[in-house]
Amino acid sequence: MAFGGYSGQAYSPAGDKGRFVLPPLFRKAVKDSSDGRVLCLMKHPSWNCLVGFGLSRKPELEAQLDREEELAARLGKEYDRDTRSSQLFGFQELPFDDSGRFVMPEHLRVLGRIEDGLYFQGGGRFFTLWNPEELAQMGDDWAGAKAACDSFLADAKAKGK
Repeated sequence: MAFGGYSGQAYSPAGDKGRFVLPPLFRKAVKDSSDGRVLCLMKHPSWNCLVGFGLSRKPELEAQLDREEELAARLGKEYDRDTRSSQLFGFQELPFDDSGRFVMPEHLRVLGRIEDGLYFQGGGRFFTLWNPEELAQMGDDWAGAKAACDSFLADAKAKGK
């Protein structure tokens, strides 16, 4: 079956030793798009969150570079392909086990402002991973994600009691 993109929402509390769990819905999609258990993570270019995807996105990123370079040429603008390529391909490849557990490197935790848990939001070609407090500061465009996140947090808190 062809990879159908990332959709849905989930929450994962922080585990011990900097571990998090890739929720089942996202785990299956990453496996389908990575030919195995490799999660690609990087800082989102404009939001205070991380972006996740599978290895199948690599050719898409190369095509994006081509489009951006072509557009810059048509507009008579300079384009630094090397810098842009470093930005797009600066993701970290992280293995995860059958249960979805992965260790988040400290630099990604800092960049994504990740603390006690991760809220996952599907985004089609990628998904975002949020500190719920950072998501709460987003505008009204994020009302649905914020409501889902609040619900997941309430469920996690109830289970913790």
